[in-house]
Formats: sequence, C-alpha cells, structure tokens
Amino acid sequence: MSSALQPGVRPREVFAWAMYDFANSGYTTVVVTAVFNAYFVGVVFAGRSWGTFAWTLALSISYALIIFTAPILGAYADAHAAKKKLLAITTSGCVLGTALLSLVGPGDLALAFALIVLSNVFFGTGENIVAAFLPELARGEAMGKVSAWGWSLGYFGGLITLAGCLAFVIWARGQGQTEAQFVPVTMLITAGAFAVASSFTFLVLKERALPQLAKKGVAVHALARVAETLRHAAQFKDLLRFLGCIVLFQSGVQTVIALAAIYAQEAMGFTTQDTIVLVLLVNITACLGALAFGQWQDRLGHRKTLALTLVGWCGMVAIAYLTTGRGGFWVAANIAGLCLGASQSAGRALVGYLTPADRHAEFFGLWGLAVKLASILGPLTYGLVTWLTDNDHRTAMLITGVFFVLGLVVLKSVDPERGRLAATAAF
Repeated sequence: MSSALQPGVRPREVFAWAMYDFANSGYTTVVVTAVFNAYFVGVVFAGRSWGTFAWTLALSISYALIIFTAPILGAYADAHAAKKKLLAITTSGCVLGTALLSLVGPGDLALAFALIVLSNVFFGTGENIVAAFLPELARGEAMGKVSAWGWSLGYFGGLITLAGCLAFVIWARGQGQTEAQFVPVTMLITAGAFAVASSFTFLVLKERALPQLAKKGVAVHALARVAETLRHAAQFKDLLRFLGCIVLFQSGVQTVIALAAIYAQEAMGFTTQDTIVLVLLVNITACLGALAFGQWQDRLGHRKTLALTLVGWCGMVAIAYLTTGRGGFWVAANIAGLCLGASQSAGRALVGYLTPADRHAEFFGLWGLAVKLASILGPLTYGLVTWLTDNDHRTAMLITGVFFVLGLVVLKSVDPERGRLAATAAF
C-alpha cells in the first residue's frame, strides 16, 4: 500500500479517508436509492401521478444549490486549508436532516420535500470536500487504486446500513407494522450509522494543505480564484471535455441511483423488502466492481476502464427495458452494480489525474458541479417522461440509456496523458 501513497501518508489515514465513503454511503443507499424514495412516491405522495416528478424535482433543487455553492466552498477550502472543518459541518447537517426524515408520514408532502432538499445539499457538499483529499493521499499513478479502495469500502458501508434496516423491516412486518410505521425508523438507523462511522475519519484524517490567504476578504478572494480558474480553462481542454463526459454518463448513473427502487416497485411489482434485498446484492456487486476495476484501471488506463463500464451500462439499460420478469431485472440490476462501482471510482480518479496540484478542492468542486448537474438532468428527465406518459417507467428507462451512449462519444475525445501534462505545467 505504501508505494501508492504520497510521502508521509500512513495507511491508517487512507483507511480513515475511505471510512467516510463507508459512512456516507448509507445515506445514498437507504434514503436516495432503496427505501425513502419509494416511500416518498408510494406512501407520502400516495401514488399521485406527479409523485416521481416531485421526487426528482426535490433532488434537482438540492443539486442546483450545490452547483451554486461548490466552487466557492472549494476555493475557500483551498485558501484556508479548511476541508476538514467544512466536512464536519456538512456531515452534521446531513445526519440531522436524515434523522428528521423520521418525522415524515403519509400526506406530509411539504415536510418530505424540504428535508430531502436539506439533507441532500449537506450530503453532496460533503462528498465534494472529501474527494478533494484524494490527491493529498495518493500518488498520481495510483489514484485509481486508492479511489477504488474508498468506493469499495463505501459500498460495503451502504450494505451494512441497509442490512440493519432490512433486519428491522423484517421484524416490523412480523409485528404487523405498515410502511408508514417502519420506514421512518430506518431513517434514524441511517443517521446513527453515518454519525458513528464518520467519527474515525475526523479522528485520524489530517488537513495537509496550508492556508494560502489571510482570512480578510475570503468571499471576494474565493470568487476571484474561481474566475481565475475559468480564465485559464483553455489550459485544461481534456479536463473540460471529461467534465462534459461526466455530465452525460452521470446523468444516467444518477437516474439509476435515484429511481432504482421506484422502478422496481412501480414497473416490476417489488415490495419494500424485495427492493432492500435487491439493493443489498447490488451493493455487493458494486463493491466487487470498484475493487476489480480499481486494480485494472492504472494498468489499462483511466479512459479504457471507464469506456468498458459505459458499455456495460448500455447493456444494463437494454436488459431492464426488454425484460418483463423479475429474473431479467435481477440480472440488469447486478450489471448496474458492477458498472456503478467501477465508473464512479474511475471518474473520480481521472479528475484527480487531470487536476493541478494547488487546486485540488477547487477542481474537485468542478467535478462535483458536473455530477450535480447530471443529477438534475438525468433524474428530472426521467421524472418528466413518467409524468407525461402516465407513469411509463420503461420508456423513461430507455431514454436514460441515451446518456451513456453520448458519454462514450465524448470520452473518445479525452486524452488523459495530454491532460496530465497540462495540469502539472499549470500556474
């Protein structure tokens, strides 16, 4: 492991960094992917025709807020070496917001909508900040491997949290409880797991960056740094092209993450318990995918690895669209798991590979911006299609596949080595 790390970085610190992926994955797995999204559409909105659109709109508003704030917060973190401080604030906000989701019951439309926006803003901002630690921990040629350690541990964390929720759901159903009774408790389980697991990160992970600016004039200087990055954008053509690629393929990925459980229940007739079991298995395949492709990524090259995963995503969409039985959908879901872990890890590592050394937080803010823009474009497109087609989820899934095809097209124009040279020669 030591050969993959920057000088002075200890393995336990990398493990502490990866533990944040372990901690926060419970939120995406339980709230966004497996449990609360279907509860939001089926119970809170009671099957209203615009329920899926409302869910995607809530996520889109939260991502729009992240897009607006991410570059400024990234510049602030670089200028003041404040990544760890900001990470503590966003973690606390997400944990609290998740716990408050336990108060949402049938018909609480406004409360559910507002808490999803709030909790997801804190989650997404924290995700950007923790990613910016990666170039400080891993050598450039090993970023794919180290990034994969985080993603794979993250999927394991999501699996553990979801398994705890499944155990409670099975018990609650045995007691005759309804979804309106047991789903809120799973929000408390998820919030507690996030708080406990992330504590190791804050105890061990170091802030290695040095302050670059006196505290006076922080906001103005942060905006100036963002403007400077944009003015120098011509130096980073491959990074900009890859960010465009991220917007496209992540539109598909984020759609699957946000709407998997809804598709399973609305199009395939899964129950909440069925869906949790499905997502548990998908987390296992996602973990394996992140580990396997992480080992190959630095050998095959970032672009080839990502291209393979995008081909897999296209195959997944085709199977999900064509299948009418549960068996076919299980196959599609596990293909999605393999591709999910691999594509997320590969994307994060390639951004780090193309990023100038003194702009880690700021450029990972741009990565977060691209992902959040995709998180608006993809799910909102899906939600609109279901609303306009009277809940035709299969057509919405087919349209999702277009994003992966377009991502492959743009990826062909990205030259990682040329982009790396531009990054090392910058500023």
